[in-house]
Amino acid sequence: MPDSTQKLELKLLDQVRGKIRLKHYSIRTEQAYVDWIKRFVLHFGKRHPRDLGAAEVEQFLTHLAVHGKVAASTQNQAKSALLFLYKEVLALELPWLDNVAQAKAPQRLPVVLNRDEVQAVLSRLSGTHWLVASLLYGTGMRIMECLRLRVKDVDFKRREILIRDGKGFKDRVTMLPVSLSAALEAHLAKVRGLHEADLQQGYGAVYLPNALKRKYPNAAKEWGWQYVFPSAKLSADPRSGEIRRHHVQDQAVQRAVKQAVRDADLNKPATPHTFRHSFATHLLEGGYDIRTVQELLGHSDVSTTMIYTHVLNKGGRGVVSPLDR
Repeated sequence: MPDSTQKLELKLLDQVRGKIRLKHYSIRTEQAYVDWIKRFVLHFGKRHPRDLGAAEVEQFLTHLAVHGKVAASTQNQAKSALLFLYKEVLALELPWLDNVAQAKAPQRLPVVLNRDEVQAVLSRLSGTHWLVASLLYGTGMRIMECLRLRVKDVDFKRREILIRDGKGFKDRVTMLPVSLSAALEAHLAKVRGLHEADLQQGYGAVYLPNALKRKYPNAAKEWGWQYVFPSAKLSADPRSGEIRRHHVQDQAVQRAVKQAVRDADLNKPATPHTFRHSFATHLLEGGYDIRTVQELLGHSDVSTTMIYTHVLNKGGRGVVSPLDR
């Protein structure tokens, strides 16, 4: 039988989950926030967060940095989870929360592959992993944006891909590389066969956000709403428990790219996200306007896109070393 503190913890975490789902945050954000809040409560002997304040929040974040030796981005994620807890779940307007120090992440230049290195990595991939990696480089998408693509978001006639709910819940359009059209169409033909087989077995529904599920009750089984890159296996939805086919897991693509980089004997710490950096850098090298690149990447501020001019080491002026002269 759970004791009172366990009941309190379960009730609080259920409230957190409910608020996160109400705001349509991703399952990953839900899992991360719940984990940080649980760790925060346990760190202070299961005291209710209402009884804690700025000193305890700062102590917890300092503990993560000093004893946990977590990265600045991880520490900031923990702070975001606690901000969400106090402001959104407990509905407490606490000015001190905004004054809690933000860990400063180091400003590092992104890893970029040159064109030969990109081809060396892609040539060592195959099947779905090759197609995903090729799309990342050919479109500038983030890996989860690519894996969450729906069939209806790919327009072969207009040679466009519509990216929905990207970072910051924004939609944007990017190009569909002509050189990938045939491979992508062949891939979708196989996916359609898989979907039809699922329907015959009584499955075939795909995850839809709650609002869409209510508005279009039959959409979950329609072809247009299916994932472009579905998983090879059916699985239970972690929220509803419903059995359906999710999209390919990003960890599988991460592992495949890591192995391809190793096989290509590259000494750069390249990941799937490196293809996005390479996409932007190569467009700028090709003379495309930085505002165009900003739009394709979905950056809110052009200053974020400007980092790629530092990678080019041109600063917009095409500087040549005096030694080379």
